[in-house]
Amino acid sequence: MADVIVVGSGVIGLTTAVVLAESGRRVRVWSREPAATTTSSVAGALWWPYRIEPEALVGDWALATLRVYEELAAEPGETGVRLVAGVHRGERFAGLGPWARQLRAAAEVADGLRATLPLLDMPAHLGWLERRLAAAGGTVERRSASSFEEAAAEAPAVVNCTGLGARDLVPDAGVRPVRGQLTVVENPGIDEWFTEADPASSATTYFFPQPWGLVLGGTAEVDDRRTEPDARTAEEIVARCARIRPEIAGARIIGHRVGLRPSRDAGVRIEAGPMPGGGRLVHNYGHGGAGVTVAWGCAREAARLVG
Repeated sequence: MADVIVVGSGVIGLTTAVVLAESGRRVRVWSREPAATTTSSVAGALWWPYRIEPEALVGDWALATLRVYEELAAEPGETGVRLVAGVHRGERFAGLGPWARQLRAAAEVADGLRATLPLLDMPAHLGWLERRLAAAGGTVERRSASSFEEAAAEAPAVVNCTGLGARDLVPDAGVRPVRGQLTVVENPGIDEWFTEADPASSATTYFFPQPWGLVLGGTAEVDDRRTEPDARTAEEIVARCARIRPEIAGARIIGHRVGLRPSRDAGVRIEAGPMPGGGRLVHNYGHGGAGVTVAWGCAREAARLVG
């Protein structure tokens, strides 16, 4: 028996499950795939509110999450969280929300905003979340849900953290994929991250140093469901990054990754209501390109709604 079933084991689902379990609830996570194969595992993953709405709420969720990551960065080998310096080219405080003024290690420089921010090794972090959940008494089950009523038959509360799957399971036609393609190369000695994003373009430029390689990106292709890497796109990604750091051009390619960000036209949905057959359903999905950035803030809000 469980008090809560969380459907979905990406970073949103696992973080929500941890918050619930550590509050004393008996938690089971249902997932049709291992956390290591979810979209979350492909993420870059730099803390930054990117492609996520509603703007009025995102700041608080993001800052709450930032404070957690700052603590977790004390044990990077265990948690997968490090604090790394870098530059957001073209960014200025005036173009960001009030949350940006609360960044402790950020300053405007000639070409943008320089900051020291959490950078997550997602495979390591997802594994750490699973271990933390197990330590709190929670479990992860490889199980698909054909409906939320199926989960409600086994627990009085269900939390929907299905990401892109919410399009069919809720159903919510406003949930749309935003395709992101990455290239991983052997790191030629780069120890800082870099980003440059044009909201009007599907092409972005960034690189993130990870323990296992340098992640190059990327794309933001709305309504594109292709999960196989595109060779020409990969070449363009390397070329854009090499214009910033020429040594990237000669770096050996390790591999390519594709993830479908779970965007939602109306922004993140965190709300609760009763189910027809009894039980309480809490939604926590639609985080777009910033699930990592708001994971703890949204998890705490969802846990509060479980009641």
